[in-house]
Amino acid sequence: MTGSRPTTIGELQARLRYFVTDASLEMAARFRPRPSDVIITPYSKCGTTWMQQIVHGLRTGGSMAFGEITEVMPWLELAHDLGQTLDAPQVARPRAFKSHQRWDEIPKGGRYIVVMRDPVDAMLSLYRFMDGWMIERGAISVEDFAAYFLQRDASDSYWEHARSWWRRRSDDNVLLLSFEGLKRDLPGVVTRVADFIGVDDPEARRIAIEQANFAFMKTHAGHFDDHFLRRVTDRAMGLPPDGEATKVSSGKTGQGRVALPNAVRGAFADKWDAVMGAEFGLADYAALQAELARDI
Repeated sequence: MTGSRPTTIGELQARLRYFVTDASLEMAARFRPRPSDVIITPYSKCGTTWMQQIVHGLRTGGSMAFGEITEVMPWLELAHDLGQTLDAPQVARPRAFKSHQRWDEIPKGGRYIVVMRDPVDAMLSLYRFMDGWMIERGAISVEDFAAYFLQRDASDSYWEHARSWWRRRSDDNVLLLSFEGLKRDLPGVVTRVADFIGVDDPEARRIAIEQANFAFMKTHAGHFDDHFLRRVTDRAMGLPPDGEATKVSSGKTGQGRVALPNAVRGAFADKWDAVMGAEFGLADYAALQAELARDI
């Protein structure tokens, strides 16, 4: 570990091996959720923090009495490394947790909320999130990062994550939503989430809608900036402590299709065809969104 930020994809991959310990992953694998537990498990940069804020607002009636949201909603995979006990009492019911795991990895027995997002937008959001924190700002091009994103191992793959949860979309304990749907109809999505996790209080629903809008979360960005996590992970990965990262970005959709060259967009379309198209007959992400709309 050099104390500098990676400047190549190879260096980034080497550092990411230290992001979470095997012991922490083993503790997560041994966890047995209660039937009422809610596990929010989208792919990275697909609306996880947004959904955490919705669920926490619903279950607490809008409490913002936390320094960073991971403190009150443990990340399954990182909890042990962060000194948290997964079976410890939480500030409200239902208990709620964050994860990024696929169906075949996730501890079984709880209730699961998965937010889907256009893979190009997810990639670009992850790139912007890492640039200046896990990557030396400007050192890795978005084209090189896109190539890396397309070939990530199964445990970190957007497509393996999407495939695993799409297979479970009819399960009673799984709620599949879309990032774009959150943008389009936040009150409607909050209502669906409240029904799914068993929060009937109309006032809690109203407050959760108000506190999940972009302006509110941007104003309270320090509650969602991963500082609780980074005090451990930055040291483990050998990163300088002054990196920049924010979970509350522009909140826009469709940005990747504007910012990326045709060759990159074509590679993403080919990958989609090979995974989601081949197994489910979904021509593209728009077709997935249309299927989700029919589930409402």
